[in-house]
Amino acid sequence: MRAGLPVARICRRPRIASLLLIVAAGPAAGADCREESVCVTAIESANRVAFEARNLKHFPVTLTLSITPLSAAPAAPRVVTQTLRPLQSREVLELAHEGGGTRGNIEVDFAWTVGDLHAEHDDEHLYALPYAPGAGWRVLQGYSSRFTHRGLEAFAVDFDMPEGSPVHAARGGVVARVVDTHDRGCWVAGCYRHANYIVILHSDGTTGEYYHLKHGGTLVEVGDAVQRGQQIGLSGNTGHSTRPHLHFAVYRAAPGGETQSIPVLFQTADGVVKRPRRGAIYVADH
Repeated sequence: MRAGLPVARICRRPRIASLLLIVAAGPAAGADCREESVCVTAIESANRVAFEARNLKHFPVTLTLSITPLSAAPAAPRVVTQTLRPLQSREVLELAHEGGGTRGNIEVDFAWTVGDLHAEHDDEHLYALPYAPGAGWRVLQGYSSRFTHRGLEAFAVDFDMPEGSPVHAARGGVVARVVDTHDRGCWVAGCYRHANYIVILHSDGTTGEYYHLKHGGTLVEVGDAVQRGQQIGLSGNTGHSTRPHLHFAVYRAAPGGETQSIPVLFQTADGVVKRPRRGAIYVADH
């Protein structure tokens, strides 16, 4: 690896869908559903257009809805972010027609992510290292790395794991998302689309996320309950990456379909690590 070149850039883009509605006279409804996860429906009556969101998943999702009306005045903010409980459906925003009659196009954008916007993380909770007990791997990037661990990714950790190394759950939970269709890593615009990953929803509404996994290297499926320390996959070099490694972080849902990483404590064979240090090798506890 050339000096100064980052090992990874996650670019975990929001899941965004756009819906252009032409609201006509009389009762009408328009809906958009993406990835069999979230649906947004526009329901029009004489004086208003109501936007209903439906969570089609058995875990909480956080939705941000943005509207651009051409002929309606907002009766509520034009942008809202709310967490929907598993399988919940509810009205999240409405528009009142100007003068009770003029109608036109309404453009709707929505973005969503797994987890709870108001998740309360126990900062004293001890996480396992995300690899096999007794194994020890070097940290390529720790918290607030000058390369790519800034902003939303400030509390992520990259471990220097050869392709095919066992990846283990740092904390138990339920598998919420799995992508295992890609076989390449690269460092140009759009490479983030090629990442394989696993997202595990924790009991407090945060998520543990494991990125750059090997093609064919996911060993769990959506809906599986996993235990702390259980093997869930194999490390790889997919997505926006320059070398084989594992990117791990714990996240809280944020507006705009984003997630914000949060600092966690790791239980290692040599004790508790509060801030993983670049270049250090940490051995996973048995």
